[in-house]
Amino acid sequence: MSDKTFVDTNVLIYAHDVDAQAKHETAKSVLRELWSQRTGVLSMQVLQEFYVNVTRKIASPLPKDVARRLVNTYATWCMESTPAEISAAFRIEDESRIGFWDALIVASAAKCGATRILSEDLNAQQRIAGVRVENPFAPMS
Repeated sequence: MSDKTFVDTNVLIYAHDVDAQAKHETAKSVLRELWSQRTGVLSMQVLQEFYVNVTRKIASPLPKDVARRLVNTYATWCMESTPAEISAAFRIEDESRIGFWDALIVASAAKCGATRILSEDLNAQQRIAGVRVENPFAPMS
């Protein structure tokens, strides 16, 4: 599979939050697969949110130096952002009736050619701006 997968912040957080139990294992597995396939992408917004959350908001916060190394590692997946994503996010926000920050995630995913977004925050199986949303933590049906 060579399709790009955009990774939302919550997936990265769970992969490094040892207190997240089953979600921790699922997220680690998903990220391992994306690394091996070289298909993971994310945005600067995701990296920023990840850093703040893993150093301040999880039950067992990561030391800043560890979190910074992780940000530098994931930066290889980071797409370049431009003001065009903000304009696209405005349109997506209005058309899809989702919040601006989620719309910016979708705009970034669409820009980099991702076919799917892995997120717990958006409605799974929804297609927004041509990108399919998948929740890797949802039970298989």
